[in-house]
Amino acid sequence: MTARLPSLNGLRAFEAAARHLSFTNAASELNVTQTAISHQIRRLEEELGMRLFVRQNRALALTPQAKAYLPGVRAAFNDLRLATDRLLRRDDGHVLTVSTLASLAAKWLLPRLSKFQESHPGIDVRITTSTSLVDFRNGDVDAAIRYGRGHWSGLRADWLMADELFPVCSPALLKAGKPLRCPEDLANWTLLHSSGGYDDDWRLWLTAAGLPADISKQPGLSFDLILMTVQAAIDGLGVAMGRTSYVEADIASGRLVVPFKITLPADAGFYLVSPEGKSDPPKLAAFRQWLQASVQNKT
Repeated sequence: MTARLPSLNGLRAFEAAARHLSFTNAASELNVTQTAISHQIRRLEEELGMRLFVRQNRALALTPQAKAYLPGVRAAFNDLRLATDRLLRRDDGHVLTVSTLASLAAKWLLPRLSKFQESHPGIDVRITTSTSLVDFRNGDVDAAIRYGRGHWSGLRADWLMADELFPVCSPALLKAGKPLRCPEDLANWTLLHSSGGYDDDWRLWLTAAGLPADISKQPGLSFDLILMTVQAAIDGLGVAMGRTSYVEADIASGRLVVPFKITLPADAGFYLVSPEGKSDPPKLAAFRQWLQASVQNKT
């Protein structure tokens, strides 16, 4: 026999009161009176046949049964919020959701996004960051900026830009006691590394520069986001392997310098990816056109 679901209002009151451990704060959040919260909790307890809250030294505490019940209730409300957001987003032709890497968003996309908003004030752009591949079937994301060679089955991939690899550092390091005049000097410096697909950058560049790849294995610092690696270089913690899209703004502003002239073309690049075989909604067509123009004009 299927169990009857408790009152939705009672569950909302329980979740809010359990999160705040306060009927007063729960009432404020739900825009009702504290008395209403008390009544809803009492009714829920009667429906479930158990107590959910106890008073301890003037503080509100959850009973063991409530502690076990809360994660499921909270997950259910989160699922409802996500489902509602997904439904409204699907019906809203003015909301464009773009997925990309956190570092690319911070160092390259966000500084440019205001120009898109100025040109298209009616489009509400939402940026989400993830290292995972986007599943376009659930409808949460309209497009993604991916790094690779452009071959993803079932997806349309529009070329944006490539990167070059080259060392970068703070201008202060060039004035330090140790020399940094030629690539061989790197053996005496702390190297800053990025993981998450960039683990091999130093080895590739060192090999192209005719230096022993083992230099990349000397003690250094490693970060899981290239954004953090770039910031560490700006802060003078060592020499980082830069990629054009992540460091060009910092070089232009003087926060970073390029100590050597040797650059290495990356063997992949960034693409704007979207579902294949579907006509673009106007919001995505506008974003694609602006993004490609922005890359070509270096703006």
